[in-house]
Amino acid sequence: MTMKTKISLISAALTILSFNTLAKANHENVSDDVVKTQRAALAKNTINKGFGPQSPRNIDNHKGENTVIFSDAPASSQMNLCNIHFHKNAEHAGGEFSKYAGNGDGHGYQSGYVYSGSLTKNESKPTKIQICPSEHGALSVGDTIEVHNVHSSAMVKPGPTLGSCLSDSIKNPQLRVEAQVYVLVNDANALDFNEISNVSSVNGYYQAANALTNTGEAVIYTGSTTGPGYNEAGSPFQVTWSVKPKVAKVDINSVGKWCESNTFNEDHAHGVRNLVINPALLSKIK
Repeated sequence: MTMKTKISLISAALTILSFNTLAKANHENVSDDVVKTQRAALAKNTINKGFGPQSPRNIDNHKGENTVIFSDAPASSQMNLCNIHFHKNAEHAGGEFSKYAGNGDGHGYQSGYVYSGSLTKNESKPTKIQICPSEHGALSVGDTIEVHNVHSSAMVKPGPTLGSCLSDSIKNPQLRVEAQVYVLVNDANALDFNEISNVSSVNGYYQAANALTNTGEAVIYTGSTTGPGYNEAGSPFQVTWSVKPKVAKVDINSVGKWCESNTFNEDHAHGVRNLVINPALLSKIK
């Protein structure tokens, strides 16, 4: 073996080692101090700057001290559904999704809240293919997801990202997000995600007409947009939230098919924003 070959092999081994080390680090929970520092930065970056109430929150905690008030958005039936996306693990806490998943990687992945119940043996069979794979991993049976049906008062069509909810004519439309938490099961008799996410025109508005109505009375509160990009910064968007407290079981294979093709160009789960616990950034739930 030549010296050049030895160097190449050593270099390759180091590359593999570095990759494995990075991969391991990406799936380990950061310390509590990291989350504490992020929350402190959020408080510092929002204090006395007029930010409205933030999301996500614990829907079982109705207390809040944020003084910014804005009107509730109209009922979703009187708005256009403009975007559907989902997060791996619930961003909100409470109801049947009160179990903390851990601090995650500090960037919104492997954190959030998960279904507090259990699945049967038949529901828990692993899938034979990867479901909605991404650089942060694929979905697995037993995973929890929080789905956001975003509605806008603007005359818009369903499409990718929050940008589809805005228009050149109305830059500050009212926004309502209906949130439903699901647990993924390997069961063809469970809910079909494509069916419950199907968008059609109802009375002149784009709607998810098959959205669930049997998962409890929604907790309605005023908040903001979410996502890990706001872990240390306030979201400037005003959102009326409707969060259902009960978890529904959805067939993981149907979620996989939806990721392969949908109007919203969604092909993977998004990360979660840290739960907002600072009373100054929470609205009071009536």
